[in-house]
Amino acid sequence: MVEPNPSIERTSRRLRRVVLIGTSGSGKSTVGERLARLLAQPFVELDELFWSAGWQPKSKEAFLALVREAASGQRWVVAGNYSSARQELWSRASAVIWLNFSLAVVLRRVIARTLGRLLHKQELWHGNRESLRRTLFTRDSIVWWTITTHRGRTKEFAALRASGEYPGLHWFEFRRPAEVESFLEQLANSPLERPHSGERRVPAAAAQVKR
Repeated sequence: MVEPNPSIERTSRRLRRVVLIGTSGSGKSTVGERLARLLAQPFVELDELFWSAGWQPKSKEAFLALVREAASGQRWVVAGNYSSARQELWSRASAVIWLNFSLAVVLRRVIARTLGRLLHKQELWHGNRESLRRTLFTRDSIVWWTITTHRGRTKEFAALRASGEYPGLHWFEFRRPAEVESFLEQLANSPLERPHSGERRVPAAAAQVKR
């Protein structure tokens, strides 16, 4: 068992509005959901705001309207890398959590996750499901996307942190899944700052609906 840590208690106060970033397969959604539960804050997945039925992307205007609605709350946890939404989210965020895992780790996770979704015919957002054709035989293949974007994404996020463009952000970088587990365990065993009853929450239209 991890003992309560005063530094973790201070950290929790920096997690009022969190953006999780990382390459495909890093576990942004899974970690984001767990963190949101620990902090009693709404969780928003940008993929759900971006995609419509039939894997059709929403217009930029419609997508950003939903992002702005999500960012209007006083507390939230948002998972996603969309650069078009960065200004809306990062200008209001208090922290960025960067899941900076190796290509070997994320590729293994992507393959396992995709196979599980195919096997169980898991619905993702708005009736969308992975298909074998889409996963392996199109330019939208998540496996190919992971391989070809990992290096670029890593450089992009490192440059964003170094730029100081969003000086109010606290950055948390994790290079191994075990570090994330330790962090979440520390939070789970420490007194955390909780939302007050009068605080504005993420509107229902923007918050992820659990199925």
